Amino acid sequence: MFTKREIDYFANLGELLGFDAFVEDSKFDRIKGRSRPMDLSWWKWDARKDKENYLYLALHLERENVWSKDVDTIEKLFSKTEEAFIPHNVIGIQNIESFERIDFLNELIYKKNSIQKSNALMIYRYYDSDNDIERVDAYYFTPSGLMECRQALCKQDQSDYWFMCFEEEFAPFQGKEKVANTIKTI
Repeated sequence: MFTKREIDYFANLGELLGFDAFVEDSKFDRIKGRSRPMDLSWWKWDARKDKENYLYLALHLERENVWSKDVDTIEKLFSKTEEAFIPHNVIGIQNIESFERIDFLNELIYKKNSIQKSNALMIYRYYDSDNDIERVDAYYFTPSGLMECRQALCKQDQSDYWFMCFEEEFAPFQGKEKVANTIKTI
């Protein structure tokens, strides 16, 4: 259900931005020797420039829940393909086993993206057992390397509603003085 909601969100966003969005599109993978599915793609079409072909692949998005498929997800995003199928932007959203896996995955992305030269947003979700909380870490890469990283937290309240905030906004992780000052200003 989360996968469908995330893909639908990005499909709607792409259409609002003027792209043709396709769920379960495909592109040729030279190493595999066959087409591989893309969870979502955004294609740019402009009849003023070419009435028959898309101008470029603006986005390739992959979403994965299974930990053991984390490398395969990256392989899909950065596969060797035909020039017309090299995306300007890629997004990978995946659940991973632990925080420790991120360095390995990001190094793989850095190597593959040094060839592909896309803008890449990688979003990792994992359980932090030390703090009993779900974490979401997002890493933004340009063709020249890692540019920015942000961490967020997800937690269910007593009524089973989920909330999410950036790590620096989560009161239990702030110093007691900051929390006291916040309460005084409210």
